Amino acid sequence: MNKILSFCEMPKYDLYHNVVRAALIKDGWIITDDPFIIEFKGLRLYADLGAERLFTATKEQQKIVVEIKVFNSLSLITELQKAVGQYNIYRVFIQRIHPERKLYLAIANDIYLDFFQRPAIQEIILDQKINLLVFDPNLEEIIQWIS
Repeated sequence: MNKILSFCEMPKYDLYHNVVRAALIKDGWIITDDPFIIEFKGLRLYADLGAERLFTATKEQQKIVVEIKVFNSLSLITELQKAVGQYNIYRVFIQRIHPERKLYLAIANDIYLDFFQRPAIQEIILDQKINLLVFDPNLEEIIQWIS
């Protein structure tokens, strides 16, 4: 008998969870999962949100998974290491069980403009092929999608 192991507790909402949720809804997305459960070969992990949107011009449905990161500790590099590791694990599993979904790392605009614009950080984002969802926490709006 294969038992599902949950290696992380049911997620606690990040500081910006409701902000990103509201921004996605404002941008025309339907939240389908909160949290988005990833079960793969006996493991259970939790990404923050699953969402989908119908593009009426092409009648195609786009589906995404969003992992929200706050970057509020003293060591932004440590936060980045954790975020990149988590993102890559989620991406591997999502590609295998939900290939129709695209994974995004959601970050606040101030972190994007300050920390994520550094050349070394840009190299990591490009090399690891991390999709970013940049949001404004005050306006509860998506600023840009970076794929």
